[in-house]
Amino acid sequence: MGRPKRGTLRDVRRGNRSVLLWTLYFAKELSRLELAQVTGLSPATVSNVIGDLIADGIVVEAGAVDSDGGRPRIMLRVDPSYGNVLGVDVGETRVRVELFDLAMTRKASKEYALDPGHHEPAVVVRHIVDGLKTVLADAGIDESDVLGMGIGVPGVVEQGPDLLIHANAFGWDGVPLRAMVRESTSIPVFADNGAKTMGQAELWFGAGQGAKHMVMTLIGSGIGASIITDGVTYRGVASSAGEWGHTTIALDGRPCRCGHKGCLEAYVGAEAILAQAGADLATVEEESALAALIADPGARPVLEEAVRHLGAGLGNLINLFNPERIILGGWAGHLLGREFLPEIREAAERNSLPRPFAQASIQVGALGPEAVALGAATLVVEDFLVSGRPDGRAARPAAGLAHSLT
Repeated sequence: MGRPKRGTLRDVRRGNRSVLLWTLYFAKELSRLELAQVTGLSPATVSNVIGDLIADGIVVEAGAVDSDGGRPRIMLRVDPSYGNVLGVDVGETRVRVELFDLAMTRKASKEYALDPGHHEPAVVVRHIVDGLKTVLADAGIDESDVLGMGIGVPGVVEQGPDLLIHANAFGWDGVPLRAMVRESTSIPVFADNGAKTMGQAELWFGAGQGAKHMVMTLIGSGIGASIITDGVTYRGVASSAGEWGHTTIALDGRPCRCGHKGCLEAYVGAEAILAQAGADLATVEEESALAALIADPGARPVLEEAVRHLGAGLGNLINLFNPERIILGGWAGHLLGREFLPEIREAAERNSLPRPFAQASIQVGALGPEAVALGAATLVVEDFLVSGRPDGRAARPAAGLAHSLT
């Protein structure tokens, strides 16, 4: 999960703070002694840093448990009410905005349908900003209590001060998404590819827990993937790694909307499947149309062809990356996985080397299609855990050292 390493941080105290905060967040509750044992920090260091985190209101004492022959141990946890985080899923058919507390409990959500022919940046940004205002109002939360907003988008996210988005399916080339959103809010903005945010959500909270080598696939209108190696998302030179949908599955095959021919997306993406079934893509609502197609016995040949190509694509991932786990995600991935998982596994086996296939499990994501927004929110949480507090956010004083969860 990209756990911070103390030795790589310039400031030792900040590094110790990060290690303790990260450890406590994922363990849920630990005592000071347990934190020292898990992290290898001295009891004195743990006591000092935890004292600072309690004073800042980030960590709270969560009751006592009996100890063998000694004083009761005081349990600690990250206070979920310290701040809130926003997660946004910018998909090809909708924009979904969700609000969570620090324990990733959903507090409010709002969704806007996207016209298939209108993915202009101004349209998407308007939905994001409107959704932001709506969920905060619904939850009775002020912007000052929000640590940040994470956005999952299709395409390539060029990280840096300008946070530029290159989304071929939207016709976006270097769209400064952060700057556009920040025109309407002071909330810090993070973004990443939607498959990567979904992968992080499943890795932290879902079907990927405990996996060190994993591939998260996102199958919706188009296709993407997130490759996790040794617990860390592989990004490549410019964060474009994972464009699995645009790997060639058939030389001189079907035209793909990226401009090339034979891409996996042209055979397995929901848009491609519906087109093969004769649907009018200009008028159809893709999610309900694909669900109806799956329920139609007469559509089996079209779906079986898609499954065969999906198996070939998964076989390529298995042969290339030797993952221990492949997770099918995205709204179309969940629909196909629930109906055809045995057939998908068989098709992947036919296109994989025996040993790496035997080492990999293929399963449907545990968090559902909404995991992109949840994963986007974890971008903010990850930054918070590493920094201890987002830059510029004033410390919130604790209501006494005995402050506890309600």
